[in-house]
Amino acid sequence: MRIVDVNEIYSPTGGGVRTYIDRKIEVLAGMGHELIVLAPGREDRIEERPGGGAVHYIKAAGMPFDANYGLFWDAEPLHRRLDALDPDVVENCSPWKSAWIVAQWRGRAIRSYFMHNDNLEAYPKRWFKQLASGKRIERAFSWYDRYLGHCLDQFDTVVTNGPSLTRQLAARGVHVDATMPLGIERAHFSPDLRDESLRTALLQQCGLPPHAHLLLGVGRHHPEKRWPTVIDAVQCVGAQAPVGLVILGQGMDTKTLERHIGDNPHIRLFKPVYDRRRLATIMASADAYIHGCGTETFGLVPAEALASGTPLIVPNGGGTAEIADPRYAEVYEQRDARSCADAILRLLARDRPMLRRAALVASSRVRTDEEHAADLVAHYAAVIAAKAGQPARRSA
Repeated sequence: MRIVDVNEIYSPTGGGVRTYIDRKIEVLAGMGHELIVLAPGREDRIEERPGGGAVHYIKAAGMPFDANYGLFWDAEPLHRRLDALDPDVVENCSPWKSAWIVAQWRGRAIRSYFMHNDNLEAYPKRWFKQLASGKRIERAFSWYDRYLGHCLDQFDTVVTNGPSLTRQLAARGVHVDATMPLGIERAHFSPDLRDESLRTALLQQCGLPPHAHLLLGVGRHHPEKRWPTVIDAVQCVGAQAPVGLVILGQGMDTKTLERHIGDNPHIRLFKPVYDRRRLATIMASADAYIHGCGTETFGLVPAEALASGTPLIVPNGGGTAEIADPRYAEVYEQRDARSCADAILRLLARDRPMLRRAALVASSRVRTDEEHAADLVAHYAAVIAAKAGQPARRSA
């Protein structure tokens, strides 16, 4: 099966979608399938991947406010590339121009809308939370759900990346055909990688002794990641217990976060770690992983941390909350620094060996990306088979 993913939110500079797609290319190739990504770029170029699959960058305009991403406007180069590739499945994940470009293409492939996020949760509900309730914001933006429903009608199947997103959409009347929970490359992550000397060195970077508690956060420096909530919580806890926070990432909010941290020596920002082995070792060596974003539909990084045997401190929203079993995790009210601080203190008060043991048991049960890919391909095969017995698809 050849799948072409027309993906405006694929960026070579990072992000959960890039991590997911890069690994998906590799996994599908190992299963005998091919995934080719059509992504916006500053120039036309093709990046072949070892073992099969590729990323085709197509010159496109940059996205306002975030130069890491681009936007497709012109259908012709995309249609020409799709004609040449002649895929069995075309995936799309953006509700804007790329969705209509894919829908209007006249090729034989089935069209799949693969939803990585919920724009209503990620943006209006974040922007206007202080002004109105969630329900009121939903009513004000009901036009978006109507638009989204019309957009999704053009596709043969609508897939989400987890039950949290499916529930959110269903509650607003948006139809979903299949829920395909994501998975991680579990082979990279293991509790066995825990390195006490590395843990001590990271605490030293935070100006703290080995008996202190090391919290780890990983993710872009972007408003939706809610790092100020985490930082405020750790600063609050620091008055009661020795705790250090290391955040791996970079982005548009880096300077803002540096100012937010101020002269606190116990909170450090470090650049992203792209070497998977090194990242997995850092994860396994932390005392807990802490997350700020409550609108992500699947917690990729928290799942990697759990696969490393690391306890979790996560908000009560989105996909991350779904893996937060009380045996190895503490949950807080999203966007609430005081609640986050209380969750940290609860975790610090727990029996460390028992907490870690519970996370160790859970580490082997984290869903893998191979399982996700196999389920997704099986779904596409079923859709293709069902469509083969139907009348020709109408043009969008």
